Amino acid sequence: MTSQVAAQLHTIIDLIRYGASRFNAAGLTFGHSYDNALDEATSLVLHALHLPPDLGPAYGAARVLEEEKTHILGLFQRRISERVPAAYLNGEAWFAGLNFISDARALVPRSPIAELILNGFEPWLAGREVTRALDLCTGSGCIAIAMGHYYPNWQVDGSDINDAALSLAHENRERLLAHNVQILKSDLFEGLKGRVYELIVTNPPYVTNQETDELPDEYRHEPELALRAGDDGLDLVLKILRDAPEHLSEDGLLICEVGDSEQHVNALLPELDLAWIEFKVGQMGIFAVEASELRRHHARIAELAAAR
Repeated sequence: MTSQVAAQLHTIIDLIRYGASRFNAAGLTFGHSYDNALDEATSLVLHALHLPPDLGPAYGAARVLEEEKTHILGLFQRRISERVPAAYLNGEAWFAGLNFISDARALVPRSPIAELILNGFEPWLAGREVTRALDLCTGSGCIAIAMGHYYPNWQVDGSDINDAALSLAHENRERLLAHNVQILKSDLFEGLKGRVYELIVTNPPYVTNQETDELPDEYRHEPELALRAGDDGLDLVLKILRDAPEHLSEDGLLICEVGDSEQHVNALLPELDLAWIEFKVGQMGIFAVEASELRRHHARIAELAAAR
């Protein structure tokens, strides 16, 4: 970008418009908290200026200092040339109304499970009492910490196998004062022996090998361990379905995100009674299943899991 172009950018709205235009022209991929260039440019500009994300439109005409402009244009350039997700450039991401530290140690928080948390997991819990909940494959800790934040009477565990992700989850736990949340190291359920929950929520790796290989560059900044999950995306999901009954109370509930691998779940286990959840924007590849249903079909699930 030439100095002549920069000299014509004066206000917050100038920078947001310019960033969105550059992002669209560069053919960037959006999918890490934002789904369009305008929202992503807005997030970068407001964060760089230490302004709130819900800043009123009247402030768009506010002029920026040269030093501020230089910083913002540098972020735009990194977003375009390096394809770094905006959340990693900002070092933060919003999830379920909470602000989390976000960096390359874990996926950018973006699961539709946020909507379930804010709705109290109803109608899927059907009013049953929860005292202990688990977020399996917690990554940044966003699901576990959001559950702990909104339901202070719950004791919540967040587990992950990745030490880097666990360190980020610990930082987010302290940042949001989620003292009813415990962060644990565990390879799926291996480190959770004897722990039983009324609710298990999991957003495990579920991207197929082919899809992982073909992901846009933005996703290559995220840990592949949190994405790749075999030829049909179900290498970990099948193990979770197999072992979850041991850690669910008698009338416990499992909620699991599988994204586009929904088709493979239905093809492998057509007999399993899964409730595919409708969100405000439609189905998002997330199902709820009762512990009793998993126990009923345990033999078949175990057979499929053993073949992985």
